[in-house]
Amino acid sequence: MTTPSLSTRDLTIRFGGHVAVNQVSADFYPGTLTVIVGPNGAGKTTYFNLVSGQLPASSGSVHLDGVDITRYGAAKRTTMGIGRAFQLTNLFPNLSVIENVRLAVQSRARIGMNMFSVWFSHTELISRAEHYLERVALADRRETRVAALSHGDKRKLEVAILLALEPEVMMFDEPTAGMSVDEVPVVLDLIHQVKAERSKTVLLVEHKMDVVRSLADRIIVLHNGTLVADGNPVEVMASPIVQEAYLGAPEHA
Repeated sequence: MTTPSLSTRDLTIRFGGHVAVNQVSADFYPGTLTVIVGPNGAGKTTYFNLVSGQLPASSGSVHLDGVDITRYGAAKRTTMGIGRAFQLTNLFPNLSVIENVRLAVQSRARIGMNMFSVWFSHTELISRAEHYLERVALADRRETRVAALSHGDKRKLEVAILLALEPEVMMFDEPTAGMSVDEVPVVLDLIHQVKAERSKTVLLVEHKMDVVRSLADRIIVLHNGTLVADGNPVEVMASPIVQEAYLGAPEHA
């Protein structure tokens, strides 16, 4: 059996008397895209925050390639191979688009964080950064200050940064939220490309069922912080309890 790249065991977090994530155990494997669904307040984003290290677990554990990383913070988990997109606070608003991506390339190359001393001497860094900007259709905005970008372009920039970090585990939290209709295909195509490579472990929180259908290899359903369904998308989405309680009314042909 292939070793999971990411595992959670009885992962739990409490806020006072409220249990937001309740003993969630799951294994995630390379080459698989898992979509996490559930109603508002189900614990989806909180579970993501526990996995990526944004929140400390009250109990339970997180493992990356069999290594217990529960006590590590978000920065350490990033260097170990967990990448999380769509945390807009991670962008540098006063730097240009190309500089933001170049810093991610530089971090991946372990060159350090002196952002200007290596800028002209390492043409490979710039070339790689431009490559990722082209992938997210932002090459024409390379010199734009991030603060001046639209919401959709900021999200595309975060995908470019995530790709530049080359993480083993890629996490997308509602990647199409707040994007215009014409911006959505760019991000979805990128996720499709990542999935097609079959080398990354991809986790996705998403409400839009058309997105879920087009991307998911596997669906996990959370409700009140508890994992209530986990399996093949067709079977999970056809389940009466999931149809009625978590995905809306049953669909009719």
